[in-house]
Amino acid sequence: MTESQADRVQRLAALLRATGRAHHQAYLHTNGEDPEWPLWYAGYLHERIAPLFDTPFTRSELVYLLVAAEREQAARDPGADWPEFYARFFLTHHT
Repeated sequence: MTESQADRVQRLAALLRATGRAHHQAYLHTNGEDPEWPLWYAGYLHERIAPLFDTPFTRSELVYLLVAAEREQAARDPGADWPEFYARFFLTHHT
């Protein structure tokens, strides 16, 4: 049985939420503030995201997608739940 697109979005959004919590823990001393957050996220996600896709990501691809998703959300839907927005963005833009 293949996984539906909605299920993939939910699994990826859950991973992104967990990543956000881990990042905030790692940066408690700055209240989660990290201007280089895409680099940290890419390192954290690199191995964890592979099971959700047929093709692997490089860390550079992850950084690119994270920054692009952030910009797209800011422009199109700033009030959206960011993990779900990013999950849909990743699934749409990664081949």
